[in-house]
Amino acid sequence: MSDGLTVPFALAAGLSGAVSNTTIIVTAGLAEIAAGSVAMGLGGYLAAKGDAEHYESERRREVLEVKEKPEVEAKEVSEVLQSYGLTADESRPIVDALRNRPQAWIDFMMRFELCLEKPDPKRALTSALTIGGAYIAGGFIPLLPYILIATASTALTYSVIFTMIALAVFGYIKGHFTGTSQMRSGFQTVLIGGLAAAVAFAIARIIS
Repeated sequence: MSDGLTVPFALAAGLSGAVSNTTIIVTAGLAEIAAGSVAMGLGGYLAAKGDAEHYESERRREVLEVKEKPEVEAKEVSEVLQSYGLTADESRPIVDALRNRPQAWIDFMMRFELCLEKPDPKRALTSALTIGGAYIAGGFIPLLPYILIATASTALTYSVIFTMIALAVFGYIKGHFTGTSQMRSGFQTVLIGGLAAAVAFAIARIIS
């Protein structure tokens, strides 16, 4: 959503510095939102699929190693446990117990040696829809004034106001969920969006 707010806003602001016809700005903005949402949604889908494929590949390798090199794998379990402060003697009963439970042994190695969690099989599609949908939702906020107002300069003023408010709210909420300062997060988000739009506007004005 942050990208959806920032990129179409910068594009619309930049075009406002070059043209006065809001039809051109709206057309370009809608095309950017469509392309951006597809690109980012597809990127999220491929990233999630890549995580799932990587997990399955590593799990197959661990299954093979547990069968073919059990002593080596047992030593690795002991080393992992000792990294948490257990002694070799304290680790031995746990290692022996895991050797009697091959699936639990593999799960242990996946989680504590490779630091990999089994991904949700539905995550790829969910990620794509969430990212793409959020981009579209964010993109329409800066573009809405251009849809409703015929004069580009007036629409730009309202677009700036709406987008800065949306960026501030988004940044504040993001700060809440990430555990950082909410005011600082809101300020940073507004600053980044404002700078992007200002640069795009200045370049378009210079070129025109």
